[in-house]
Amino acid sequence: MSVPYSKLPGWAEYGLIPLINLVVAFVVAGLVVLLVGESPLEAAILLVKGAFGSGEGIGFTLYYATNFIFSGLAVAVAFHCGLFNIGGEGQAYIGGLGVAIVALSFDSYLPWWVIFPLAIIGSALTGALWALIPAWLQAKRGSHIVITTIMFNFIAASLMVYLLVDVFKPAGQMAPETRVFAEGAQLPRLDWLLEMFGFTIRYAPFNISFLLALVAGVLVWLLIWRTKLGYEIRTMGHSPSAARYAGINQTRTIIITMMISGGLAGMMALNPIMGAQFRMQLDFVTGAGFVGIAVALMGRSHPVGIIPAAILFGMLYQGGAEIAFEMPNISRDMIVIIQGLVILFAGALEHLFRPTVINIFSRLSRSPGPDAATSAEGGR
Repeated sequence: MSVPYSKLPGWAEYGLIPLINLVVAFVVAGLVVLLVGESPLEAAILLVKGAFGSGEGIGFTLYYATNFIFSGLAVAVAFHCGLFNIGGEGQAYIGGLGVAIVALSFDSYLPWWVIFPLAIIGSALTGALWALIPAWLQAKRGSHIVITTIMFNFIAASLMVYLLVDVFKPAGQMAPETRVFAEGAQLPRLDWLLEMFGFTIRYAPFNISFLLALVAGVLVWLLIWRTKLGYEIRTMGHSPSAARYAGINQTRTIIITMMISGGLAGMMALNPIMGAQFRMQLDFVTGAGFVGIAVALMGRSHPVGIIPAAILFGMLYQGGAEIAFEMPNISRDMIVIIQGLVILFAGALEHLFRPTVINIFSRLSRSPGPDAATSAEGGR
């Protein structure tokens, strides 16, 4: 009898099953659209057109995807160690604090290409330090990482409210946000990249942090599959008892893994703060830390899968806005339902169709070919 975790070919594991889940999610979403009196086909066309039908749409899609690549990689690194880091939201919040401190300190004196590396270090360091406490509690005290990271999300949100209202907000200003950064702390847009393909992004905040996200994906791949630490991380994720038997320091591995995960989540703050808003505001993360969980699940915790999954969710965010504008019966809440269906089938129900796929592969592998039939006849 097949089990959900039986071995499948790589192309089926990382391509076929996620594709089936995605198709089913969109079919169910189409039924929801049909129930409110709109055409699912027209909604699908608007979704794709809004996300990829213009240079500005592509720019916004890739801008959102940048956030999801960082948060997806953060979740994936923890997954490989058998840790469920749900604290990406809070780690990105605190990562924004590192970005803001660097930007506010040097934006009037240094150019962006000097401030950007400093902001990368600041965001990664603060995000990693915020993940350190739940990691230590897990490694040393056995506290469940899911509970502690969720709690730290709320602590981070409350801390940011206090800092923006009482520390960073300029005198006489009502909005809880920092001052606008000078030009030295504003990341250049990647309009030239899309102009190479004949598109103009106009006002879309598609910026250089997208390239940083791609580089982070490559570095995560090298870390997990090409280094000793990556081997230890994967061993811990597969079997903690085997890792203990092999002499792997579990406390060290858990803490380092969570700090890397928190650092990646913290780097997500670079995109909205330095690339779009040019200041730190409340709720700049806008749920990207939680979307990263679905992105990591859909991408099978591999950068090659995470990047297209992030672009898919970027398409849902940008194309969903187009649907809500063009179809009056479909509100923004309906778009959230469609996104939730994708998350449901990509995450909670990711193994729903796996036994069926495994059975099909088993039958195909057991069916005898002409040579096998001839050999069996000769044996008689």
